[in-house]
Amino acid sequence: MQRPASPLKDPAYLDGQFLVAMPGIGDERFARSVIYLCAHSADGAMGIIVNKPVADLSMPDLLIQLDIASESDAIRLRERVGHMPVLMGGPVDAKRGFVLHTADFHIDQSTLQIDEGVCLTATVEILRAIADGKGPSNAVLALGYAGWQAGQLENEIMANGWLNCPADPELIFGAGLGTKYDQALRGLGVDPLMLSAEAGRA
Repeated sequence: MQRPASPLKDPAYLDGQFLVAMPGIGDERFARSVIYLCAHSADGAMGIIVNKPVADLSMPDLLIQLDIASESDAIRLRERVGHMPVLMGGPVDAKRGFVLHTADFHIDQSTLQIDEGVCLTATVEILRAIADGKGPSNAVLALGYAGWQAGQLENEIMANGWLNCPADPELIFGAGLGTKYDQALRGLGVDPLMLSAEAGRA
């Protein structure tokens, strides 16, 4: 069932939607990316890639590296947060962490509610809450983000770089990072095998 659009959102902007990279995106950093768009306005856009893991880094390891948890907590952390992926959120500010999470967790002045079921928090407090078992029911941690200057994203969409569609929280928080790109395309009614780099171009 289609949810009614939030009255707070300008329909000209795509925050709260997925961007799905087309084969002709022309930027290897975004090849086969699914991006959850956290903010979009006349000033530009910001989003998190939700289908690319950081190699060889788990959530428990990261919490220990950041001194949020101790080595002695490693087993407990693996049971509690071992399923939470650490994502390559994008090429901008790649050492900064951003947590996309369900709306059952909120920190005043820090949590941005993007859509009914998805929020963004970028402070260390949410990582402490997750480590203590008091965080959101579902979350993904991304290092870095994707950013666009004013008008840049619109131009890339016009140039057939991206498709956009309503975001599915199950796709954001679900397992199987390797299949999310194809799932997002199928959600748009697009067969991944039929896509070509020249799709839509005269």
